[in-house]
Amino acid sequence: MLNRREFLQAGGAALLSPTLTEALPIAEGGGLPMAICTWDRLKANEAAKAVLEKKGRALDAVEAGVKVQEADPNDTSVGYGGLPDRDGHVTLDACIMDEKGNAGAVTYLEHIMHPISVARLVMEKTPHVMLSGAGALRFALANGFKKTNLLTPQSEKIWKEWLKTAKYKPIVNVERHDTIGMLVLDAQGDMSGACTTSGMAFKLNGRVGDSPIIGAGLYVDNEVGGACATGVGEFVMRTLGSFLLVELMRQGRTPQQACEEAIGRIVKGKTKDDFRDFQVGYLAVNKKGEYGAYSIQQGFNFALYQNGQNRVIESDYWLK
Repeated sequence: MLNRREFLQAGGAALLSPTLTEALPIAEGGGLPMAICTWDRLKANEAAKAVLEKKGRALDAVEAGVKVQEADPNDTSVGYGGLPDRDGHVTLDACIMDEKGNAGAVTYLEHIMHPISVARLVMEKTPHVMLSGAGALRFALANGFKKTNLLTPQSEKIWKEWLKTAKYKPIVNVERHDTIGMLVLDAQGDMSGACTTSGMAFKLNGRVGDSPIIGAGLYVDNEVGGACATGVGEFVMRTLGSFLLVELMRQGRTPQQACEEAIGRIVKGKTKDDFRDFQVGYLAVNKKGEYGAYSIQQGFNFALYQNGQNRVIESDYWLK
């Protein structure tokens, strides 16, 4: 019998015979409300839970959840305390999407603690989806956000140590955290999502990854479900991973099947890069609250709040 990876490599995920389905993952989870986010971010789920317990809207819950990480100086991959680019600038990217298909995003945003809240205002107050750089900063300041020095002493110290060699190479599962992507289903059955990051440590100045790009780092369709990504964003962008996941679920895949097929698209790609040198992890949730998770390498985990429990779960992975 084919195992999961052999099945996907054979291209048979769309043809589920009775014998092959035994090798495929069954849907996990179910039940509303729920919140799920990348990596061990139980506190982010707790903030979302506080909104959900009051019958709040999923959009408010995802914003509240990821803001926890944006304000945490010890999280060096998101918001305040994020590691800078190679020139010493902390630049932030974020996007948000609601149950109606509305979306907002910011890229290359400096000096603002909560880019996710700026992204929400882009969605709600402008005719645009994305603002970038100086324009995004002017918009934030005009709407009452205050400038903050986002480069903490800890992150500055790490950056100066890096400058001694200035060697640039993404590290798989560094500190077992990265971009936070979050998906929430509220008690009304509506879904929203958010994604926020400070991007790759010591990236080229001006680099933007998948996190603020609707369809890459995040995508939500309230009729089907949602998905989000973490890891090296260049590979998520090349395959529009989150949009792909939702479309696979639309075609009948379980969230787990969709995650595994989307990772398969990356590792079977014909780029010059070796997938063994980087990490990408996906989360997907359907409208029933069933979830899936899969990554290239071992080590990706996620936090799940559902049926009154908030716990961290290790993801299955491709490279065994």
